[in-house]
Amino acid sequence: MTTSRIAVVGAGIGGLTAAVALARRGIECEVHERSAAPGGSGGGIQLSPNAMAVLHRLGVGPAPADAVRPQARELRRWRDDSLIGRVELGPDAERRFGAPYLTVRRAALSRALLAAAGPGSVRFGSRCVGLREDGDGVLLRFADGSQRRAGTVIGADGLHSIVRGAVHQDAVRYSGHTVYRAVLPAERAGRLASPPRVVVWLGPGRHCVTYPVDGGRSLNLVATAPEPAPPTAVREVAGSDLLAAYSGWHPVVRGLLAVAGRLDHHGLFDRPALPSWHRGRVVLLGDAAHPMLPFIAQGAAQAIEDADVLAAHLDEPGGPARYEAARRGRVEQVCAVARAGLRDLHLPDGPEQRARDAALAATDLSTFDWLYAGGHDPAARAAR
Repeated sequence: MTTSRIAVVGAGIGGLTAAVALARRGIECEVHERSAAPGGSGGGIQLSPNAMAVLHRLGVGPAPADAVRPQARELRRWRDDSLIGRVELGPDAERRFGAPYLTVRRAALSRALLAAAGPGSVRFGSRCVGLREDGDGVLLRFADGSQRRAGTVIGADGLHSIVRGAVHQDAVRYSGHTVYRAVLPAERAGRLASPPRVVVWLGPGRHCVTYPVDGGRSLNLVATAPEPAPPTAVREVAGSDLLAAYSGWHPVVRGLLAVAGRLDHHGLFDRPALPSWHRGRVVLLGDAAHPMLPFIAQGAAQAIEDADVLAAHLDEPGGPARYEAARRGRVEQVCAVARAGLRDLHLPDGPEQRARDAALAATDLSTFDWLYAGGHDPAARAAR
């Protein structure tokens, strides 16, 4: 039986960032990934400055040909496409927060992280099915019948984490909303393809988001809809099948759905807050510790921050507890804002919606100081 000092379960963005951050500190780890080969989601991701600040410190990031620096984020009305509010990104965000705001495919970021982690750092096709702590460390069991032992296990295996069960037993929580995702060629997007920006349409019960990826060659499309129960598995649907759910929406939005081709459809879930993110020699990060709804575009960013802070504390006495103490307050604030989006983004037209829109119209980059400065602020890092 092979023994490793640190085993990371899950080679998603959080797990790979942990591997890179540990390697930068001269700490070896072994990453176990259930997928048979590198790949990752073909969908897009928004990397806010707090995430990019960490990645820059680690000397890693998506290739320039893969990433886009959107000029702004625009919030628009569902029925008439009128502008509610606009927040400048681009050079303004980089000057204010010390790192850029990027949009990119998840797979492109995963490739960059995997290259930085080094050859042989990830064991693909290694699906963890259980673990047990004893006096000699943690024994991990895998689907092929093999076992491996580690001194410390980092659970980075996402929403449906196996490792989480060794810390606390609970169940995922359905939000009441599902999401449809697709990536389409930019030439199908018309005026939305240029200039590059993140565009969010807000409407009763649902919202729609687009932003460029693949260096601007493609457009990532995300649409939500309320449903009493989630699909039992991720499935593909035709964009035309979604038009009924967006009846009455502006032709720009309906046109995007119509040309999207096939969209992946799945439920949106999170979990209640854990009493602790660690137990014994097992510690959690990212969605395994605090899965959040995607309404603030911070799931991956918070996993990246987690990995950076955990790597900094792991070799210290009481390292997992110090990591959690440094991260928990911030993460709980982000999770609360994300969950509030279930209501705040989907208000029916009326007085509350108009008050929300007035507040959004007054929003600028300074509104996000609490969030986007968190990855690079020297005082915040010293406090850790």
